[in-house]
Amino acid sequence: MKKKHFIFSVLVLGALCFVSLFVQADSKKKPNVILIQASDLGRGLLSAYGQKHFTTPNIDVLINNGVSFANAYGGSLSAYSRAALFTGHHDCNKGYWRIPNGGVYAFQDTVNIRERENIVDESSIFLSENELYLPQVFRKAGYVTGQIGKLGIGNVSTRQQMIRYGWDYCYGFLDFNSSQGYYPPFLFENEQISIIEGNTRIDGGRSVSPETELTYQDRWKMDGKKQYAPALFLRKIIDFLHECKDFPFFLIYSTPLPHGPVSVPAVHPEVVNNDALTQVEKEYASMVKLLDEHIGIIMKELQALNLDENTMIVFTSDNGHNIHYLQYGRIDRPFVNYSIKELFDNLHNKYYSSVAGDVFNGNAGLAGLKYSNLEGGIRIPLTFYWKGKLHKGLREDIVSGYDFLPTMADLLGIKLQSEKDGVSILSLLTKGKKLLKNRYVIIGSEEGPVIITNEGWKLRFYNQKKIYELYNLKKDPEEKYNVILRFPEIAEKLKKTLLDECEGKIENGIFYN
Repeated sequence: MKKKHFIFSVLVLGALCFVSLFVQADSKKKPNVILIQASDLGRGLLSAYGQKHFTTPNIDVLINNGVSFANAYGGSLSAYSRAALFTGHHDCNKGYWRIPNGGVYAFQDTVNIRERENIVDESSIFLSENELYLPQVFRKAGYVTGQIGKLGIGNVSTRQQMIRYGWDYCYGFLDFNSSQGYYPPFLFENEQISIIEGNTRIDGGRSVSPETELTYQDRWKMDGKKQYAPALFLRKIIDFLHECKDFPFFLIYSTPLPHGPVSVPAVHPEVVNNDALTQVEKEYASMVKLLDEHIGIIMKELQALNLDENTMIVFTSDNGHNIHYLQYGRIDRPFVNYSIKELFDNLHNKYYSSVAGDVFNGNAGLAGLKYSNLEGGIRIPLTFYWKGKLHKGLREDIVSGYDFLPTMADLLGIKLQSEKDGVSILSLLTKGKKLLKNRYVIIGSEEGPVIITNEGWKLRFYNQKKIYELYNLKKDPEEKYNVILRFPEIAEKLKKTLLDECEGKIENGIFYN
């Protein structure tokens, strides 16, 4: 990255990192941390979890050689997932954060952005002064902090908020709607608006679906689409590593890949001749492949800079699988159970890839998709990789995205002044210790909130019908058998906890701010 656009000049960066090393004399003993958060990446899209149409070798290396979790949970959609990650609080807690709508920063208008940012800031809920956001935890430990890709919390953030959260450097989208255009005319870099040369489409080159001959032709019209956002992000990541290689750093890459609409510079050679896939499916698969290849490039760069021995890489996704490759007669929206010719209601007729036409089985055979509180909508891939330092293997413990902040605070020796909803899983990562049996996670959604325990029980509130369901995920991970009538005492106990955690608001459908 050009140094004049980087938040630090060489002198300022050196001075900051000198201070950080003075404050934390043993920082070399603590790892650099890179968190890579994919968007809408269901577990079933990874070859480590059974994907048959293409491979993800670099992500598989992290999964197979790190501490991986079979029962990790994000949000029901990305906005809630990122907010929980940044704050350490689940999305049924009122008063911690609010999710405003996206679309604040229209691509065609950069003149009034500051005025719009002020409106967002006025309506936002911030943590109290004694609470730390995730980057502030690292700043307190003397780290340089950076975020690249989909920036901030929720659907929209501001440049002022990025500073307040504790980021030293940021580059990318501040608006969810904008992030769906892979050829943006501008991006945010720190406090500046960075114009992207050659990208002139006011919609960022955003494509549409379902797939038709016209949508295919429009998708591949490359006029005004010169620079692909993930490629820009990768270059900034490499630059960040070079700038910070001598100092402890924390970097989040919140990649838009493989979130739709489908957009990729080229179809990947691995899938170009795959007759089982349609053209749009090949392009979508290529987005996943590109994500995997970029992760491989980052890993090689860490090796070249001699950073791989002391860098923890965390790979995850924000929420469960979503369908971005709609095609009439193959997989349609609203989604239809082709075996009985009925729309899915996720109650009596739950979404499964096998009866919906999803050739990728992106939710790995689980029920539901993004937005749902079924397992396919909220269960995510999660792996921690730190060469030779972690108790590697596949773990069954229930963990969540909002555990990351307290875990990093524990790793860095930072005492949190206020209680978080998440818990530290550091002893699990480094020593293989199991989490307590009474541990549970809370996830909100438009369908309703759920509570999931480390013993495998899941109580689900289905808001549309105002009813509860109980599942034993250890015996029934596909959520086919509601056992609430067989285990009423367990259901009542979990219901009480859920009501307490959500402040009693689930009955009227208010699950989050």
